Amino acid sequence: MSKSITSGPDRRSLLQAAIAVPAVGAAASVLGTQPADATSRTPGASGRGRYDEESPRFALAVLPDTQYLFDADSADPEPLRETFDYLVSEREEANIAFMTHLGDVTEHGTEEEITLAAKTFRTIHGKVPYSVLAGNHDIDGSKDDQRGDSAYLKAFGPARFSAMPTFGGASPGGYNTYHVIKAAGRSWLIFALDWRASDKALAWAQSVLDKHPTMPAVVTTHDIAYAEDNGQAHLSDNGQRLWDRLIKGNDQIFLALGGHYWPSGRTVLKNDAGHDVHVHITNYQDRYYGGAGMIRLYAFDTARDVVDVETFSPWFLRRDPEKRTPLEAETVELTGDVDRFSIDIDFAERFKGFDGLVPPKPRPAGRVMPRGTVAYWRFDSDGLAGPGGPGSTVGKGVVARDLSGHGNDLRVQLLHDSAAEVLTRSADHHTHQPAHASLRFDGGKGPDRGAVLTTSATAPLNSARFTSGFTIETFIKLPDPYEGDHAWMGILSWEGRNGDAGKTTGWSTDEPTCSLNITPERFLQFVLYPHVQDADPTSWSHALPVGRWTHIAVVNDGRGTVMYVDGSKIARNPSQRATGIATLGKPFAIGGTQFNERFGQGFYGWIGDTRIVDRALKPGDFLLPVK
Repeated sequence: MSKSITSGPDRRSLLQAAIAVPAVGAAASVLGTQPADATSRTPGASGRGRYDEESPRFALAVLPDTQYLFDADSADPEPLRETFDYLVSEREEANIAFMTHLGDVTEHGTEEEITLAAKTFRTIHGKVPYSVLAGNHDIDGSKDDQRGDSAYLKAFGPARFSAMPTFGGASPGGYNTYHVIKAAGRSWLIFALDWRASDKALAWAQSVLDKHPTMPAVVTTHDIAYAEDNGQAHLSDNGQRLWDRLIKGNDQIFLALGGHYWPSGRTVLKNDAGHDVHVHITNYQDRYYGGAGMIRLYAFDTARDVVDVETFSPWFLRRDPEKRTPLEAETVELTGDVDRFSIDIDFAERFKGFDGLVPPKPRPAGRVMPRGTVAYWRFDSDGLAGPGGPGSTVGKGVVARDLSGHGNDLRVQLLHDSAAEVLTRSADHHTHQPAHASLRFDGGKGPDRGAVLTTSATAPLNSARFTSGFTIETFIKLPDPYEGDHAWMGILSWEGRNGDAGKTTGWSTDEPTCSLNITPERFLQFVLYPHVQDADPTSWSHALPVGRWTHIAVVNDGRGTVMYVDGSKIARNPSQRATGIATLGKPFAIGGTQFNERFGQGFYGWIGDTRIVDRALKPGDFLLPVK
């Protein structure tokens, strides 16, 4: 409703005037009569349409104050209808799980305004699940949620949501609700709390958390924080009460969203468990056309451990750019630091204190060796010979067994007279890696050091040419911080120089005939000298993140090569034809390119399960589960 209370008396007077506006009249419920006592129900899959609740990526749509679109005889619901139509039509593409309105649906809370707003919400009803909460303009803002009946409650009370499979229940009085959404393979709580949640409402909210102790929770309410002009947010008086009474003591709550004030802003607070809680203000009623039905999309990517946030107006977005007025063009998308940004959240780490999810168990080697597997190495007790737990050194000569049974065992070698500590056992692993173990390589420069695991001189893999195609997969993790001056590092390769294979078109005749490397800038490079062509088609990835596991797959179908990172095809895949690998009977190596030191030190980081198959696999058949 109001611009930031830190900017002067005019803003404070606006707030005071708004609080004094009571809800007027009583409207019949658009979708039915509110029950006397809302009860809890078991939520299921959300909404209609093709929404994928198992995908690691989903979106939460946030709709702030729409009050100027429902303002007596100047009302115009068209922008909001367009927003709803956009969410429905884009639900599959953006995998939109839910939409939440942050209050102040209307300007005066009259029967006429509420009725028009409720009718407008029919555009989305039954197609995308959503919540609505009361702002001070929708009800008698001088009272808390024990205020009793109102036009708002009849139209937007629990009866409106009771048929939604996400609906979990409502507080006594009906002004507070919660939903459970299914997303990224788990359940999430969404609270929609009144403009002024009473003590009874807060006790109810706590009981909901107590009944769902393993679910991450998002709190939405109308008034939680205000912001300075630079976007730095601070808890409002009501926000401080919510923080003290509900949020800070419940580690499940990691995100709290409010409207009411402008400008928009954000902050990060530490709860009692020492974990981050992100607090955001979203409100654009001060913008052209009362915000024009602007929405904010929170795109959760649990594979990348990030939430990408963007803010835009679908009403303007769908117009011909050449026909947009200057104000429409200016308002179509907001790109400031508080409107378009990313939040890094290590979801597993953030939620582990309450998370009831059972992590995937190790998968036996026999279950992850499809037809055509020619080599499979893992570094748990099944795959790595010798005693020792996590942190113990893996000395020279230790064998990593080829569990495919094809005789491609690897043996440890130390580079540059390195100490044994450059290679150690580790329990660190990708969540979805079959083996719950890896090797920690401490390669580096100044002086050069490292370790490498190689096949024997007679291993069949040394001469395999894969003319019908291949798939090479591995899991790696780069340390955080990524310390030191690191050169090009080999992840895996075939020894043997391409010049010896008669190749003349590459960057250097000394380059390995096939290798997967990482540059000092953390870009992946897969370079292949084919068995047939005189060429060096090379795939390049984006810069890899540090501190988290990455799955890499290189797939060749006998004609060309495509690299995938975390199941996603990268952009810089070569179009050159590439049939087979110009292997020369030389050993295959993991962890470094000892045979050609100019191309790098020993590897620095973790390497997990590594598999080679003599045919092109589809992403759904990778070691990393990918839909």
